[in-house]
Amino acid sequence: MIQIGNVSVPGRISLSPMAGISDSPTRRICRKFGAAFSYTEFVNTDEIIHRAPKALRMFHFLPEERPITFQIFGNRLEVIAESAEIIQELKPDIIDLNMGCSTRKVSLRGAGAGLLRRPAHAGKIIEAIKKRVNVPVTAKIRIGWDSENRNYLEVAKILESSGVDALTVHGRTKEMAYTGFADWNAIGEVKANVKIPVFGNGDVKTFREAQEKIKEYKVDGVLIGRNAIGNPWIFSEIKKENLQWSEISSVILQHLSWMIESFGEEFGLVLFRKHLVKYLSGLEFDREWKSQLLELREFNPFEELLLSPRNFSLSALSNESSLLSNKLSSFP
Repeated sequence: MIQIGNVSVPGRISLSPMAGISDSPTRRICRKFGAAFSYTEFVNTDEIIHRAPKALRMFHFLPEERPITFQIFGNRLEVIAESAEIIQELKPDIIDLNMGCSTRKVSLRGAGAGLLRRPAHAGKIIEAIKKRVNVPVTAKIRIGWDSENRNYLEVAKILESSGVDALTVHGRTKEMAYTGFADWNAIGEVKANVKIPVFGNGDVKTFREAQEKIKEYKVDGVLIGRNAIGNPWIFSEIKKENLQWSEISSVILQHLSWMIESFGEEFGLVLFRKHLVKYLSGLEFDREWKSQLLELREFNPFEELLLSPRNFSLSALSNESSLLSNKLSSFP
């Protein structure tokens, strides 16, 4: 159990916030398999302050997603602070300031990772949010802007002194985006130099690896991002490669049904395509079958085609053991 302010988090491994990915259905499917808590996608404070319906809808969540963290981004102190006060009405458990987004349209305007270049300003933002809300306030940072400006310790200490309740550290610089390898030594260094909870993020591929990172670098928890897409089992000791197709397909259909509940049948299926590609990663099948699945916009034909075994050229995960191949080839 991890304590973030007055919020108890029932676990150490969870889904990282990702734009276009960590919507409510995806958070729910990950929580089902053991993710400890939930983050919304990040939302622009310039839109929140005007109470834009589309922006506020991104904070929709269901009770089973608690503890739920609302993530926001922006660069103007007063706007961010007022936005935090507005979204507090929606009853989040935690509010998180994004200081890690590396995209040009965010970082170059001084938001996201752009705040790493103004640590004192970022600290004042945290102070301003804390004055306006009564829930814990956290931040997600990178280790610096580029290789010449790895100021993660300075940023972490300023944020801690400003009252931040926890930090997540992605072990890459803004310049790296998602290339190269995450520097877990830097993440561990942050943990060793602050007294608040620290979560590490970057390159974690399995549940066991997450546990090893916690033990080796003494972090309080781990967030898993890209490697959790199409693999919600990563938050448990269940290994996707050990599952039968019937087990994988049932989770695909559950996830999709929640997408349709949230976004409607046609749009839900369209949005689900990026998840489906990842769910099918590692499987061998007829390419035409996959292409047909990705074109469908109605649930019933999708379900019928998904469960049609004749479309598989092989019913085993590629490059896995013969034992696994035998297990998966047993379904009709």
